[in-house]
Amino acid sequence: MRIVMKFGGTSVGSAERIAQATEIVRGEVNKKNNVVVVLSAMSGVTNTLLGALKDAANGNMGKLLQTRDELLKKHLDVINALVKNPTAREQLTATTTSALDRFEDLCSSIYVLGEITARATDAVGSLGERLIVPIAAQAFNDAGIKAQWIAANELIVTDENFVSASPLMEETRVQTRAKILPILETGNVAVTTGFIGATKKGIITTLGRGGSDYTATIVGAAIDADEVQIWTDVNGVMTTDPRIVPEAITLPEISYGEAAELSYFGAKVIHPKTILPVAAKNTPIRILNSFEPTHPGTLIVREPKGNGSPIRGITAIRNVSLVTVEGRGMQGVVGMAARVFSSVARNHISVLMFSQSSSEQNICLVIESSGAPNAVSELEREFQSEIRAQNIERVWAQDKIVIIAIVGSAIKTTPGIAAQVFTALAEKNINVIAIAQGSSEYNLSLVVDENEADNAVRAIHRSIVKK
Repeated sequence: MRIVMKFGGTSVGSAERIAQATEIVRGEVNKKNNVVVVLSAMSGVTNTLLGALKDAANGNMGKLLQTRDELLKKHLDVINALVKNPTAREQLTATTTSALDRFEDLCSSIYVLGEITARATDAVGSLGERLIVPIAAQAFNDAGIKAQWIAANELIVTDENFVSASPLMEETRVQTRAKILPILETGNVAVTTGFIGATKKGIITTLGRGGSDYTATIVGAAIDADEVQIWTDVNGVMTTDPRIVPEAITLPEISYGEAAELSYFGAKVIHPKTILPVAAKNTPIRILNSFEPTHPGTLIVREPKGNGSPIRGITAIRNVSLVTVEGRGMQGVVGMAARVFSSVARNHISVLMFSQSSSEQNICLVIESSGAPNAVSELEREFQSEIRAQNIERVWAQDKIVIIAIVGSAIKTTPGIAAQVFTALAEKNINVIAIAQGSSEYNLSLVVDENEADNAVRAIHRSIVKK
């Protein structure tokens, strides 16, 4: 079997954690599987790197030099703890030092310019993965696991949308198979960097924050893997956040669609785009806990087994605002919704949820709170003539709200789900501000005041999921 194993930042956050990951990899190697390992940067490193970039742009070179020294020590500590071969240890020390010297030079250039480009952000933000992968590969070798590392910018071909690049799958498949399969055929474990790709010209890009999960499934799809494993620090996908609902449980199996909905609506276990490359191939994804490797975790497949509940999970998206366009003069006017969406699109604002009254007297959009002032201003400009004519009474934003998403493929076929949800909320005197449900979708979404969000999640979970 071909297995892709992705380890997140906490799973490689120290020498001890990398040693634990090594043993997990050994388990798959001992089963005679061909293994590709995808690694994130050590926990906290990417944030530190990007923070240093901002410090440089703001003229704080003293903080930059401190950051460089801290990162060097962090990685040298791992080298000294895990790499037994003296020659390899010396070489890794030199290459790590050199890489951080280049990082310092790049940040010095940003300091002079006082401006950060998206291309520079990717060059710096990708450094954490490029630092840890050769170290971990050598640690595997010194632990008796034959391993060879390769940077993912030699595998994944992307567009030129720096900071959030998309893979060009045909080119990526050709390139990945040409580089990875020969490594596997020799019996070696292939170790590569998550999060990173490169344009056709070879310029480094990144796939967006948390993109190492995405890397794993891109590589998995390219090499026709039998399974992709995402090793993180939780026991799979849970019915909700256990910090809010202590009795939340791990879901043994969920569907691709349910996993995509949960990740889109705030579940942090996997990157929202992770499902895309493997769903068409029916390649299973298994979410596992490197801190508790014997736990079975969650299996993501096309047709999962039922768990006795129509609801798979409940998530909450915070830091959002409800922007409303309202007025009696909107009723029956063709194209109003199109103009609303076009206006926010021009400002590059993503709409998380949409609701419109049947009377057509108001249209509500839920967006990230940071974009609400711009959205209101843009909509007021778009509808200035309608506002002067009083056909639109006002455009306004309500802050401090939360989207609660109730996810499950059985929602559309199970009578009474909405009634149970609203009964559970009514019993706790929780008011629903807005509602959205598609006729064939996997979720029922509603908006509540942020002060009532946790109580709402608890009420719904205890009424339906645990019933």
